[in-house]
Amino acid sequence: MVAYITMWRWSCWFIVIMLIFESGSKMAESMRFDMHSGETKCISEDVKADTMSVGSYSIVDPIKGDPNVTVRFFGLQVTSPHGVSYHYGDKVEKGTFAFTASENGPYSACFCSPLHKPPLTTIVEFDWRSGVEARDWSNVAKKGNIEAMEIELRKLSVTVRNVHAEMYYLRDREEEMQELNLSTNSEMAIMGFLSLVVCVSVAGLQSWHLRNYFERKKLL
Repeated sequence: MVAYITMWRWSCWFIVIMLIFESGSKMAESMRFDMHSGETKCISEDVKADTMSVGSYSIVDPIKGDPNVTVRFFGLQVTSPHGVSYHYGDKVEKGTFAFTASENGPYSACFCSPLHKPPLTTIVEFDWRSGVEARDWSNVAKKGNIEAMEIELRKLSVTVRNVHAEMYYLRDREEEMQELNLSTNSEMAIMGFLSLVVCVSVAGLQSWHLRNYFERKKLL
């Protein structure tokens, strides 16, 4: 038990170090992808409860001289793990969304390109950030006239709070997995016992049947 607690503490410290290291690294850049007419593409982001999440999307200007890149609008819907809609856009070229997650789990952003004959292509640029990355630190610095060092300290402070919440989230997930393992082991033990009872019963019936069969043979 002591060894398990020690291993868990070292794992938590490793997560803390990795998250702080990531906070000082470069922010994730936006993605760009192609969509054919009539096609739907969904992108998922794992967001924790009470975490800010922001996103922006736009159609990239079509390449001049390319007749296949001409569709100028699409549809987008952002939903929670249980299907609650946080953002909806129909026949849009660009836009933004922002929300605070109400539950843990994968949130989905689904893009839908309209049907067109002949098939055409839309180039979409999408940027989705959550947690520390969702904050616009440049605007914070401008509004508060804050020095660069103080901005970094604020980033680390927010990161530490997120790490603290992440540790509690991982602990809760670990408890859920332990309960699942215990229930699975109990069910497997019950199934194993029932299988053993069935096998012994079948063996006993076969033995009884064979004995009666040979006794009748002797009488004949």
